[in-house]
Amino acid sequence: MVFVFVSILSFAQGAKEYTQRGRELLEKREYVEALVNLNRAVELDPNYSAAYYLRGNIKDNFEDRHGAMKDYNLAIEKNPKFADALYARGNVKMKLQDYYGAVDDFTSVIAINENFVEAYFSRGRAKQFLQAYQDAINDCSKIIQINPKNADAYSLRGILRIEFGDMKNGCLDLSKAGELGDLKAYELIKEKCNQKRD
Repeated sequence: MVFVFVSILSFAQGAKEYTQRGRELLEKREYVEALVNLNRAVELDPNYSAAYYLRGNIKDNFEDRHGAMKDYNLAIEKNPKFADALYARGNVKMKLQDYYGAVDDFTSVIAINENFVEAYFSRGRAKQFLQAYQDAINDCSKIIQINPKNADAYSLRGILRIEFGDMKNGCLDLSKAGELGDLKAYELIKEKCNQKRD
């Protein structure tokens, strides 16, 4: 019985080491070697969610959306509170234009970590595609509440407000985004805010 426990422990430790090595290789953009290490990790411990998540990232880098989705699903199945895997799966759904599914994943991320700014931003973008402008504006406002210097949130909220018909506040948000360093905001101001009105 002790031998079985020790061997399970060594498999888990081996999976962790292979995953760490896979992560390091991924950061160096040595994708094939990273994939070999991550495959070895899941062979040793089929329940090690981090290995599936990293393998999903590699597949997503190579635009294998369905392969990435499968690995993110496995990572989430093994660890339902894996916010990064839920966020990554939401991003794949965005690329596949599954905006309702993406909103659901980003909402799950926020339920796990209410300060996950990127999840609010991505959920706001998904809601923009669904033309749920007020909900998207609320997500941007939440980002600004968490980080008042987030230029991207001001820029997106400005665009959303203009699309929703609130020209004045939208243009003010774009101005704030420009102030915070988003130079594209000034192009948007020229294009959307400085038009002559009849």
